[in-house]
Amino acid sequence: ACTWVEPDSRGREVRVAYDADLSACAKRGEVTVSVKHSIAGIDRNANKVRDELESYARNEAAALGADTVQSLDEPSEGEQRYGAWTCG
Repeated sequence: ACTWVEPDSRGREVRVAYDADLSACAKRGEVTVSVKHSIAGIDRNANKVRDELESYARNEAAALGADTVQSLDEPSEGEQRYGAWTCG
């Protein structure tokens, strides 16, 4: 199965912090990303949507100069918010 959103060269350098304490990091901002969660009224695989949202967030965070992202909420209808951080 193909993935529609892949991390680009800069996005591949951005780490994903799942449950990490980022208090020692500098917040660079927030990004809200969205992908198609359904096609022709049929829901896409939730794991694939989540992976694509994460890849898109990594790409967007790299544009902010961040090296780490962490989700701020759960995906909802193909959209999710992430915090972008520089942790060094």
